[in-house]
Amino acid sequence: MIFDERTEFADATALSTSGTGRQLVGDVIDTSITRDLGDGEDLYLVIQVDTAVTSAGAATVDFELSSDASASIATDGSATVHSSTGAIGKATLVAGYKHVMALPRGALYEQFVGIVANVGTAALTAGKVNAFLTKDPNTYRSYADAVN
Repeated sequence: MIFDERTEFADATALSTSGTGRQLVGDVIDTSITRDLGDGEDLYLVIQVDTAVTSAGAATVDFELSSDASASIATDGSATVHSSTGAIGKATLVAGYKHVMALPRGALYEQFVGIVANVGTAALTAGKVNAFLTKDPNTYRSYADAVN
């Protein structure tokens, strides 16, 4: 699989432990540089847990593919949400867990596209994720950095 840095949102990026609600995770994709996301071909968003998600309570996380006119994608609910994983319980978000979803065809993205984690019920105490776009999510394998 060919992997492009411009279509990567998060690489072992820590999720916010500041409480419940929406927080931007990692980087954004600038559609003025990376154009026509999924236009003409299927494109998939892969969210993979790198380090298990933990919480003192019964936390859930809903990962949202969102776009906004600002690079600091709004977390107040005003950003455009194109797709969502739905609330996933912390017990499911163990290291290696992977969620794959197809990008909606014909979506009209605002200039900046990113991943927003909407934490519900209780604050997280730990957790890291990888998130990226790919054409072939089934053949992706994670290897340690600098290992040949």
